[in-house]
Amino acid sequence: MNMSIMIFGKNNFIATLPDQIRYATAFSVEIIDNLNQAVSRIQMMLPDIILVQASLDGSIELCSWLNDQTKLSWIYCILFEDRRQQLTDRNKGWHRELEMSATALKQGADAYIWYFIAEKRDYSFTELTANHGLILAQLTVGFRKTQKYRELIRRNDMLSAIALADSLTELNNRRALEWDLPRQIKKARSQKTCMSLIILDVDHFKKVNDTHGHLVGDRILQLLCKRLQHNLRSQDTAFRYGGEEFVILLANSNDEEAVVVARRLNRVVSDEPFSLSNKLTINITISLGTASLEAEDDDEGVSLLHRADQCLLQAKTAGRNRVIASNYLCHVPHLKAVSS
Repeated sequence: MNMSIMIFGKNNFIATLPDQIRYATAFSVEIIDNLNQAVSRIQMMLPDIILVQASLDGSIELCSWLNDQTKLSWIYCILFEDRRQQLTDRNKGWHRELEMSATALKQGADAYIWYFIAEKRDYSFTELTANHGLILAQLTVGFRKTQKYRELIRRNDMLSAIALADSLTELNNRRALEWDLPRQIKKARSQKTCMSLIILDVDHFKKVNDTHGHLVGDRILQLLCKRLQHNLRSQDTAFRYGGEEFVILLANSNDEEAVVVARRLNRVVSDEPFSLSNKLTINITISLGTASLEAEDDDEGVSLLHRADQCLLQAKTAGRNRVIASNYLCHVPHLKAVSS
């Protein structure tokens, strides 16, 4: 696991850090001293730990900004107090030190490390130093937090994948569709592009189950999904909507393009029987309905799904094994099926 540190500070600050940071080999280190550049790099680099020099312009703003970024909450921000006025005020008593530490944490720092003034015996100059042991201990805390966060994200991703996947067909399930369809609609509207969807159903699937059993029916669905996926475009996403019914989202696709995809799927299913063994081959067909996003459609996609579903019902009523598109139903007074 490649850990990374960003240092927001000047050379005089960097010189005070432990050699384990300055000459790191176990993790990557990046140094920036400009607030805008730091914000930009954080969003791109996604460091695990940020070391912030308090006396540098923009330091408190950086801590506050980072504290407001919910999606970057794993980043461990350590504020190093080297401002002369604060170091002087610290000597006013322990209650003042606690008050200043609390303020720093409220401003967005996860840890607050004080510098202290080391004065040469001849009083020729003074220098600021910090406890290296404390700094390295805070790094350990930060890296430990990051590791736990990454493990949590990994587990959440795995659980989400399980929750959004259909165990039989390995397609996305209905829950995934309910999550993804509004996102696709929002994206299409914001980018002013078209989108369509297809609802398809296996014709007379109950007869397959009744004749050959549910295990054969399940295998048919698995083979069907493989065939469908092999004939979809890269921008198309397939979902198992329920039982033997499936939905396909078609990004950047208008009415005519949706019909082309639907006709191709109808053809590749009906043209070649499904071979389950040397002794068992089954012919199946599918019925399909298509619809495209319109201005009056709701943001959740309910009306868009409903129009496509109505077309699917019309395809079944018209004899199955065919495609019916909503634009045809809207523009002609009688039912019109698209030849497959």
